[in-house]
Amino acid sequence: MQNKKIVIISIVVLLAVFFGAGYVYKNNQSNKYENISTQELLKRPHSVVIGKEDAKVQLVEFFDPACGTCALYHYHVKEIMKENEGNIQLVLRYAPFHKNADYAVKMLEGAREQGLFLDTLEFMFQTQKYWVQNHTVNPKQLWNLLTNVKGLDMEKLASFMNNNKVDEIIKQDLEDVQTLKIDKTPTYFVNNKPLQTFGLDNLKKLINSEL
Repeated sequence: MQNKKIVIISIVVLLAVFFGAGYVYKNNQSNKYENISTQELLKRPHSVVIGKEDAKVQLVEFFDPACGTCALYHYHVKEIMKENEGNIQLVLRYAPFHKNADYAVKMLEGAREQGLFLDTLEFMFQTQKYWVQNHTVNPKQLWNLLTNVKGLDMEKLASFMNNNKVDEIIKQDLEDVQTLKIDKTPTYFVNNKPLQTFGLDNLKKLINSEL
């Protein structure tokens, strides 16, 4: 009888160890995914970063240059950053969901090489109605319009359009978009926390809660 009790106790202990080890493994895997999300999925070495590295809040935005809502929210985000100067770092990531939006991203990256990223991005947003029709980017029309961006060297931009590194940037950003299950633009993360319910007031509340 005593031996039977010992066997039963041994089995219970073994089961406890087994399930306990399984829980620890699962928890470690979850933490590992969270670490990857914060360190890599939201901010890559190639990402456009605006603001101080030691800012209290890191605001990550996945956007499409051809997205009308992105154009609208760009100015709201700009105002929020101005009101909280020095406390917010903005990280911009690409999610070119519109047809031919890759061309717009390439032109933006070409402008970035010339130190004119924000100037070109804001010009694109201001002129969207002229180069986006039926949710499709018209690369030729956008190209013609970009000649109006002050200081933008169109010859250098033309040469840059064949640069393979932009394709790698787009590929990486879209892979992260897929991993993070992003299906709309703009999508925001505040200090690694996703904006659960889209809206300007909700975005402000989430940012203020982290400041």
